[in-house]
Amino acid sequence: MKVLLLKDPKDRGSGPDPYIQELGLYGFEAALIPVLSFEFVSLQTFFEKLSHPDHYEGLIFTSPRAVEAAKLCLGENSKNEAWRNSLKEKWNNKSAYVVGKATASLVEEIGLAPQGEKCGNAEKLAGYICARETPNSSPLLFPCGSLKREVLPTILKEKGISLESLTVYQTAQRPSLQESLKNYFSQQGIPASIIFFSPSGVRFCLQHIQKFSGDLINQIKFAAIGPATAEAMEAEGIRVSCTAENPTPQDLAAGIKKALHL
Repeated sequence: MKVLLLKDPKDRGSGPDPYIQELGLYGFEAALIPVLSFEFVSLQTFFEKLSHPDHYEGLIFTSPRAVEAAKLCLGENSKNEAWRNSLKEKWNNKSAYVVGKATASLVEEIGLAPQGEKCGNAEKLAGYICARETPNSSPLLFPCGSLKREVLPTILKEKGISLESLTVYQTAQRPSLQESLKNYFSQQGIPASIIFFSPSGVRFCLQHIQKFSGDLINQIKFAAIGPATAEAMEAEGIRVSCTAENPTPQDLAAGIKKALHL
C-alpha cells in the first residue's frame, strides 16, 4: 500500500529517513518528495544577537532550519571559538525552548540543553514557556522562518512574555516540486495516503495533487503531522483522516494504519 510523504529527507549521510523506515515496518511502501527550498538570511545579525546572551532570557527554536541557521552563524573559526569559549556556557544558563525531537537533537549538537521538546506544537510550547518565564523580563530570542505562524508570538504577548523575532531563513517552493509530483502520479498511481508536514507544504502542493489525481482524489486519505498542518488542510477543504498525536514517526505510522482501517 503506497504512502506519499511531502517533506524534506533526513540529513544526507545520516541513514534512512525515520518516517519511511517506520512506515515500512507497518508494510507501507513509502515515498518522499521534498517540497520546500530554504535560503538563509541575516546570519551576521543573528550572530551579533547570539554574542549578547545578557540581553535575553533564552532562545526559542521551533524548526530544525532555525538551528541550522545558528550552526551556519558559528561556522567561521573565530565565531566558533567565541561560542565554545564563553557564549555557549552563558546561553546554557538560560532556557533553550524547542518543538519536536528533530529540533531538540540539533540544539544538543550546538551544545545547548533543549526544553519542551515533548510539547509537539507551537501552541503547547507557548503554554510551557508561559509557565516558566516571568512577565516583563528581557525578551526571548526567536530565530524563525519567513512563513512563521503567529500562534506562539500572540500567546506570549498576551501573557506579557517579551519576544524578539528574527527571520533567519526564507521559505519557497522547491523548483522541481511540480515535476516530481507529476512523475510520482504517472509512475506510481494514486497513493492510499498523502501526508503533509507543514502548512506551507499544503499551500505549495495541493493544486498539483488535485491536477494529477483528478477524480480519484477522493480515494486518498490525507494526513497531517500536527494540528497547524491539519488546520491549513481543512482551510483548503481537505478532509483530514489522521493527525499524528505527536510529530514522531511512530505516532504518524500508527495514525495512518488506523485511518486506513488496517
